[in-house]
Amino acid sequence: MIRSVSLNKFNNPDYTISGERRAKVELKSLKTLWFNTGTLCNIECKNCYIQSSPTNDDLVYIKVAEVQKFINEILKLSLPVQEIGLTGGEPFMNPDITKIIELCVCEGFNVLVLSNAMAPMMRKKIKSDLIKLNDQFGDQIVIRVSLDHWDCVKHDAERGLGTFEKTIEGMRWLNEHNIKMAVAGRSEFSDNEQTARMAYEELFRLHNFKIDAFNPSETVLFPELEENAEVPEITESCWNILNKSPNDLMCSNSRMVVKRKRASLPSVVACTLLPYDPEFDLGTELKNSLKDVALNHVHCSKFCVLGGASCSA
Repeated sequence: MIRSVSLNKFNNPDYTISGERRAKVELKSLKTLWFNTGTLCNIECKNCYIQSSPTNDDLVYIKVAEVQKFINEILKLSLPVQEIGLTGGEPFMNPDITKIIELCVCEGFNVLVLSNAMAPMMRKKIKSDLIKLNDQFGDQIVIRVSLDHWDCVKHDAERGLGTFEKTIEGMRWLNEHNIKMAVAGRSEFSDNEQTARMAYEELFRLHNFKIDAFNPSETVLFPELEENAEVPEITESCWNILNKSPNDLMCSNSRMVVKRKRASLPSVVACTLLPYDPEFDLGTELKNSLKDVALNHVHCSKFCVLGGASCSA
């Protein structure tokens, strides 16, 4: 059952502070493999869960050869991966990014790239590569653009003055070249979901963006990530109490690969939201990451179980 929050919560992977068995999630089917392309970013947002910035390289640029290793393992183990997700930082700052996209689509995977659609994506070489890739593999590639709010003032309050217009400029370019887009917004603002989606719909109509504001896979509204949030721990009995299934959580169908600074090899982690926590590090090979995950973090509770969110398409 759900208990009140304490500073001592999320300390034991097997039991909650109340002594009840902590909920765990079985990996039912590995459908999405994420790669963190590096934590360096062209901007620094107020509430970035991964602390991306122009100076943070705690997660260094992953290289195409390192991605190839994991693609080979997927094929060797006959894992049912359908989608490769590329996140950051800002993925288009990674020097290998378009080579990584090309590798993945050539192997038959769908590719979802999370981007702010600003200056790194708008470089001449990147734009040229994206046009070529889209001409050949357009059905397999989606750029999910971070647009925190449909209102420029609220968006800029999170990401910096002028960022809204620069992102819209990037989206216009994607739209002009028929590169498929999605949008990721934030639900922290006071608007209810219906109001938010109606406002996004109006924005998309204004710019003729081919994005469905009412399709959750095309317009994703994420709950806020707060390390110190007052949230309950999730016990085994919570599934019935909340009428939820562990099969709906990201860790039942996805993993992420990260390359930490000074690490000799990339590591597989249980979740896109927890790249730094050693408890969620599952080793350097996919075959060792196919195990249950204990919901022993505030993000597991607030974002995934109670928030019902997922980073995948």
